[in-house]
Amino acid sequence: MAHGIVQPQWSEKNGTVRIANEVVGIIAGLAASEVRGVAGMSGGVVDGISELLKKKSLSKGVRVEVGEKEAAVDLYVVIEYGARIPDVAIEIQENVKRAIEGMTGLKVVEVNVHIQGVQFEQEEAPPEEEEGRVT
Repeated sequence: MAHGIVQPQWSEKNGTVRIANEVVGIIAGLAASEVRGVAGMSGGVVDGISELLKKKSLSKGVRVEVGEKEAAVDLYVVIEYGARIPDVAIEIQENVKRAIEGMTGLKVVEVNVHIQGVQFEQEEAPPEEEEGRVT
């Protein structure tokens, strides 16, 4: 996949409009994160290195291919424990497709959801008692 400015291009009397792959990736990542049952996105090695270097990516866990009029998306997600995976995956597909098509005018031909893990609820630690405090 190439990074940078890509299609689609709309010919207008005032010029053209081009949408970067990164923009489509951000739209997809945010739309997927909105779905109930999604704990987060899983970015793999490259995104993990970026996070170590303090570069937070809004398109973490998203790979897109954008053509002149169509787009294909791969999402790598972590699901909350207890969520029904097929239901969450279908809702991710629908939400991502709706968001990309609504914002860009591209036709989304596929949204592939890759479940990379399950996040368990973290138990809250009991508050520490302050030493010497009388109640």
